[in-house]
Amino acid sequence: MTGTIIVNDRNILCRLHCRRISTPANLPGISRIFAELKLPAILGGNSSVTGACGFSYWTAEPREIFEFRKGQKNPFEKLHRILSKYKLDESAADFDLPKGIFCGGWVGFFSYELGRYIEKLPATTTDDIDMPLIRLCFYDRLISYDHIEKTFRLIALQMPGDSQRPSEKLDFLERLLKQSADLSVPQPAPADFDKRDLAAVRCNMDKDYYLQAFKKIKQYIYDGEVYQINFSRRFESAFDAEAIDLFCWQNHYNPSPYAVYIDGGDFHIVSASPEMYITIADGSISTKPIKGTRPRIDEAGADAVNYNELVSSEKEQAELNMIIDLERNDVARICVPGTRKVIRPRTIEQYPTVFHAVATIAGRLRDDITFSDILKAMFPGGSITGAPKIRSMEIIDETEPTARGVYTGSIGFLGIDGGVCLNIAIRTIIIKNRKAYAQTGGGIVADSDAEAEWQETIVKARALLAGINSVMHNVSCNTKL
Repeated sequence: MTGTIIVNDRNILCRLHCRRISTPANLPGISRIFAELKLPAILGGNSSVTGACGFSYWTAEPREIFEFRKGQKNPFEKLHRILSKYKLDESAADFDLPKGIFCGGWVGFFSYELGRYIEKLPATTTDDIDMPLIRLCFYDRLISYDHIEKTFRLIALQMPGDSQRPSEKLDFLERLLKQSADLSVPQPAPADFDKRDLAAVRCNMDKDYYLQAFKKIKQYIYDGEVYQINFSRRFESAFDAEAIDLFCWQNHYNPSPYAVYIDGGDFHIVSASPEMYITIADGSISTKPIKGTRPRIDEAGADAVNYNELVSSEKEQAELNMIIDLERNDVARICVPGTRKVIRPRTIEQYPTVFHAVATIAGRLRDDITFSDILKAMFPGGSITGAPKIRSMEIIDETEPTARGVYTGSIGFLGIDGGVCLNIAIRTIIIKNRKAYAQTGGGIVADSDAEAEWQETIVKARALLAGINSVMHNVSCNTKL
């Protein structure tokens, strides 16, 4: 089922059922089992999730699909109606679930261009991939893995008109879990990130275009129109392999706390995002922008040099402070006065290929706020636009030749209980029509250096393109055999 769903005003009340299982975890095996099902979605699936949301999820076979596409009208009214359709019967559960866990509901994405329905913005970029602006699937059963407790929870929603009893849904999930335990998954073939040659990879801009656009952006900064612009470029590569192989490769060699795999039928999304956009639990909201990057280098002493350079960089500190202020203002629009604050100041986090500087802002949501209100106040995330946000987005449209689509939008879950966890869709690959698209960028400020910013896009892209190349190479070798 595709297209915008027509929803009646009657709520569907759902009862929650859960079965807890302690068994050794074969996370790649579970991912491969679910990839064989209809329209699966995977959130996490690797060990780096432990320090973030703490849970991984596998689900498939959605009961309902909601899509909003370019040219349609009233996205937030339609989104509010579809999110209001299913309600959790909180009186029926006789067990407690951990705070923040996804207990069923919607999984999907919001494309960057949805921002045009929030603010009046130009639309001069070319939308050559043609993805929905919103796509959400409603799932009534899932497997959750608690990376801290090392246990699984099988979760099912009971609804009016179900063709299966709750116990049958849970039995089905348990069979999948047992199948995965017996599945032998070979380790993905390695690739050298640093030696990935980008000369053969197509890009939506060459270096001359990039430098001219960079010069134009710097002039806008000097003229006082903006303080910072997130400028990006898109890489394109042939891809005739299985998307789940690429997801498993990224989870093995480039594990990220907000990783995502989505099978949309005629497209796939493989995200290795390290950045959380928003988390909502128990009426509180938090956001965790990233600003500041240095490459990881596997040489004696070099890694420490880059780490210390990022720690002490006044430019990078100022860049993150700008976005903290922007996000504080966005959060304040939807939160109880006096509750908005920076709960974690600038911190350096380590990932397999880069160091990132991050901070966390949080607040208590007002009782009258809906999720559509939150999007209208905060979308897209300030870390991937610039400051001030609206003028930054106008300049992005002017300087980037192609529409961003899912890139720098957001992917994750909207739980039936009101819980939300969405990433910022960076380090994200879109696979469609036998092509893989990966886009990377960085924040440009007054003292940014053009060559350094150009190289930063390469550093960020190499881990993604290395995975694409490795998976494609493996397919080629198997074909020859």
